[in-house]
Amino acid sequence: MNKKQIMRITVDAVMTVLLLLLMGYSKIGECAHEWLGVAMTALFVLHHILNRKWIKSVFRGKYTPYRIFQTITASLILLTMLGSAVSGVILSRYIFASLNLGGAYLARTVHMLCGYWYFVLLSLHLGIHWAMRIGMVSRKMPKNKPYWKWIARGFAVLVAAYGVYAFIARQMAEYLFGITQFIFFDADEPIALFLLDYIAMMGLFVLVGHYVTLLLKHISKSKKANNTQENNAAKL
Repeated sequence: MNKKQIMRITVDAVMTVLLLLLMGYSKIGECAHEWLGVAMTALFVLHHILNRKWIKSVFRGKYTPYRIFQTITASLILLTMLGSAVSGVILSRYIFASLNLGGAYLARTVHMLCGYWYFVLLSLHLGIHWAMRIGMVSRKMPKNKPYWKWIARGFAVLVAAYGVYAFIARQMAEYLFGITQFIFFDADEPIALFLLDYIAMMGLFVLVGHYVTLLLKHISKSKKANNTQENNAAKL
């Protein structure tokens, strides 16, 4: 890997950790939540600078089902990130408190919706690129011992299954669709257990993003193969 690839992976890894911590703002305190939010925003900008070639190519080339899914996901991530950042500034009690912008009630609703959707969408985004990460790991694994792949798949299924449980237990659907305006946190719950649930939910959506990506790429390949056969038949 070159320095740019290492930088990309490092930025993505740090953003993932920050995202998990941001989801438990009551566990880490509001001041820490604000500073982590600022750090996340800065890394979000850096992530796009490092991937500026992809951004420049958005309006170029043909759009396959996979590329449509990838672009829509990336666009929604941008939208939810902007919503989280702007509403966070309005709600700030520490870093940006002196601005006193007002509109706290609406900002609180926007911040909650954007924050939870950002978590889901960023997890899907990780899943979209998961095949590349798997490929990097595969190249370092022994070729004569394929059983490790089945162990990894079994572990992924277990994480996703627990993620489904955590999604229901944590009432994520109510937060994602604004059914409730208040987020419940158990003050006595260890932060390790809280993070475990969110890591499992992240794993669930990573798995969903990964297999949706594989399906869409398969559809594109099948369509391309059919078009090639039709063209060859027409030439005959």
